[in-house]
Amino acid sequence: MKIILNQDVVGLGEEGDIREVTDGYARNYLLPRKLAVAHSRQALAQFSSRKSAIEERKVEKRKEAMGLKERLEAEELQFKMPAGESGKLFGSVNNALIGAELEKRGYNIEKRRIEVPEHHIRQTGTFTVKVKLYGNEEAALKVLVEGSRQE
Repeated sequence: MKIILNQDVVGLGEEGDIREVTDGYARNYLLPRKLAVAHSRQALAQFSSRKSAIEERKVEKRKEAMGLKERLEAEELQFKMPAGESGKLFGSVNNALIGAELEKRGYNIEKRRIEVPEHHIRQTGTFTVKVKLYGNEEAALKVLVEGSRQE
C-alpha cells in the first residue's frame, strides 16, 4: 500500500515522504495513529501545498540536531558502579541508565536512540556511546565507568 507520512516515523521516513508499506502495517498502525494517510490525488495535492512548510520544519530540525550534537559531545557522564577487583561490574550500564542520567541533565532523549556498544557496559573504563539524532546525525557521548569496592 502506498502512503504519505504525516509526521516523522523512525525507520520509515520523514514527514511528506511517500512510501510503500505492507497493507497490515498501514491499516493497523500508521493510519489509525494518524502517522500517515493513504496515497491519493487529493492527499498528494494537500501535501504539495504544504511542501514549503514541511521543508522549513526539516531545516529547523537539522539545526536543532546540530546544536544538540555539540552539547552532547561536550558532556561526559560518570557512573560509579560496584565492581570486582578485575574491574568487572556487578550489574551493567545500559541505554536506560544513560538516558536517565541525560534526563537529569536536562536532555530529553529516548532510550532507543542511545546505542551502547554490545548493548551494555560490564567493565570499568571509558566508552563512547552513540546517540542518534535527526536523520543520519549521530553524537558521540563519552561515558566513564568507575568501580567501587563492595565490602
